[in-house]
Amino acid sequence: MLWILFVYAPIAHWIWGGGWLHQKFQTLDFAGGAVVHLSSAVAGLVAAIYIGKRNGLDHAKVEPPHNVTLTFIGAGLLWFGWFGFNAGSALAANNIAVIAFVNTNLAGAAGATAWFAVELILKKRVTLIGAISGAVAGLAAITPAAGFISPVYAIPVGLTAGIICYFGVCYLKPKFKYDDSLDAFGIHGIAGLWGLIAAGIFASTDINPAGAQGWIFGNHALLLNQLISSAIVILYSAVVTLVILKLVDFFIPIRVSEVEEFEGLDTNQHGEKCYNINYNLS
Repeated sequence: MLWILFVYAPIAHWIWGGGWLHQKFQTLDFAGGAVVHLSSAVAGLVAAIYIGKRNGLDHAKVEPPHNVTLTFIGAGLLWFGWFGFNAGSALAANNIAVIAFVNTNLAGAAGATAWFAVELILKKRVTLIGAISGAVAGLAAITPAAGFISPVYAIPVGLTAGIICYFGVCYLKPKFKYDDSLDAFGIHGIAGLWGLIAAGIFASTDINPAGAQGWIFGNHALLLNQLISSAIVILYSAVVTLVILKLVDFFIPIRVSEVEEFEGLDTNQHGEKCYNINYNLS
């Protein structure tokens, strides 16, 4: 509640509510690349570092997914919902909504393709988890640009997102040893930032008259403005999130004890287990 009130709401107003970032820098964020993905990913990274990594976590070993089938189903639901998230940001059933819809699907597919292509090159195999991670990266990247760029550019936006997010998850996180269990920063943060940059490069008033001309159309200032706005969102989210964490931690300890962590939070916090399986081996 505190984060929504003091981080999300101000950033949303600055960019979407006619606030100072929109007025001063003409910030383009069609459906939430900065407002949603970048701000929350930075907050997640700050929280992960503040809380600390789980006991016994070995960054040298990749933890297997909890349930690949459920993860795949969730990714499918997420991809489908993203059409409403992006196309619905047009606030009307019009040409911009259609373009945002098409861009969303193209970027998601391109992101999935790029991720498992990198896996194939580097690891000589492809994984379902990798493909859907790339898809989410592509979807997150196209979010700020969905209603501002031509579908021709949605594909390179998604491809680039899949590649850079792969390295963000598989190399950046192990190197700095932060415990981001859902890869919020490695996927949503990096892809959201890239999407804001992409909007500054590929945006066109031929697609959306309410937008602006991007870098490739001669307006170099838009790309600079997108970078400045992204930096402001990153800094603001990081600082205010840290203040909120310290404030809450003063009244209610954020991290459970080592004994409670070892026992499992399902049991000691909720009095139930996710799985109650009784194997009869007799």
